[in-house]
Amino acid sequence: MTWDPKKYNEFKQERSKPFEDLAGHIMDKPNLKVIDLGCGTGELTQKLSEKLTNPTVLGIDNSAEMLTKAPIQTNLQFEEKPILNQLNDTVKWDVIFSNAALQWIDNHYELFPKIISRLNPGGQLAVQMPQQNENILNKILLNLVQEEPFASYLNNWTRPSPVLTLDEYAKILFENGGEDLVIYEKVYPIISTAQNDFFDFISGSALTVYQERLKEKEFEELTTEFKKRINTYFPNVPAIYAFRRLIIYGKF
Repeated sequence: MTWDPKKYNEFKQERSKPFEDLAGHIMDKPNLKVIDLGCGTGELTQKLSEKLTNPTVLGIDNSAEMLTKAPIQTNLQFEEKPILNQLNDTVKWDVIFSNAALQWIDNHYELFPKIISRLNPGGQLAVQMPQQNENILNKILLNLVQEEPFASYLNNWTRPSPVLTLDEYAKILFENGGEDLVIYEKVYPIISTAQNDFFDFISGSALTVYQERLKEKEFEELTTEFKKRINTYFPNVPAIYAFRRLIIYGKF
């Protein structure tokens, strides 16, 4: 995926709130060995390191564009690497953290046990993901790309969300030795102050996978129609978008 750090950071404040909730579940101990899967620009990875006592922290991301913004700090390192490549490494961690990244990887029935297997005994897993299957902008977009002419432009390719239900994650974590589980959905409201605010919010994430597969003119058609449908659903400004996210935490 091609990421635009500038576009993504336009909603920095909205994206940082769930990070604070997720990080708040981590139990601090001295000298924790921590990895942040899908660290983006590394700004929140740095905040995570500052919340812990003398940790060693590695942030990985497959976007070179995002990592150009990563901070420089003694106990903080960053690598350009896909998450699945990292998980194929046998290195183990005291804390595996992932804030709004795992929703881009398929087959969570296999993914989560693999992540858990990379924890040291007593290790902690902390994951936050947008609940894409429940969020209305994702639903509008998925319906739109299955219609013509976009279905033909994309050769009938779509990107359904792999995000599971709360019950399914609870079962996966429990069956893989999870204790002190905390799993919940929380609404993080986005308030529009201009007509295309909601489009701008999603264009920095879910829309990028389609942009990569479309010609410039085709993508322009898609964005025009997508904006139209968003504005039909939210005809008034200001408006509220009840953006749902999953918070998942456990000890292993």
